[in-house]
Amino acid sequence: MAKIDMGRSRFKIQRRLGVELPGLGKAGALERKPYGPGQHGMQRKKLSDYTVRLVEKQKVMFNYGLRESQLRNYVKKSKKIKTASWVDTMIVSLESRLDNVVFRLNWAPSIPAARQMVSHKHIKVNGKTVNVPGYQVQPNDVIEITDTGAKSGNYLQSKTRPRISSIPASLTKETVGEKEKATMVSKPLPEDIPFAFEKRLVIEYYWKVK
Repeated sequence: MAKIDMGRSRFKIQRRLGVELPGLGKAGALERKPYGPGQHGMQRKKLSDYTVRLVEKQKVMFNYGLRESQLRNYVKKSKKIKTASWVDTMIVSLESRLDNVVFRLNWAPSIPAARQMVSHKHIKVNGKTVNVPGYQVQPNDVIEITDTGAKSGNYLQSKTRPRISSIPASLTKETVGEKEKATMVSKPLPEDIPFAFEKRLVIEYYWKVK
């Protein structure tokens, strides 16, 4: 898949994968229709081993809003680091992305919205504007929202209806004046991934990638 088409219904994506993906920003996808989309969605299907692994990989890809080529790059880089399981290393890297951090701080209603805020220069790291969504936030980095960002529709919407009720333990947040400021106090944990996830299946899907 060369490109993620977010014009597709985010509800349908989550129903097809059988899990709510907070990064897509649409809650309640499985509440009324906890089955796949389409006229045959309620029928039980026997999935091949490949399809089961593919679905698990797609959970990661869709939640973080990545293209297949981008996710493969994370896999390749993570496999070069031998201090931990490569899939754990990959999750920590994905959770450390600036667009994800902005989303997990409840400053944006979805990761695509957070990516837009970063690209529009509404976010600062250590006092400097950063407009690269994939920027890796490090422990002790201070993340701030600009005056313009604090007035944006994405920020105001997330304050009114936060997508996730609590922030990860790796982040702390405080209010300074009328704005919020946050610090990454430690690296995210692999367990911080905000949806049901089977690591083994992703390991098996990418076993050939070097």
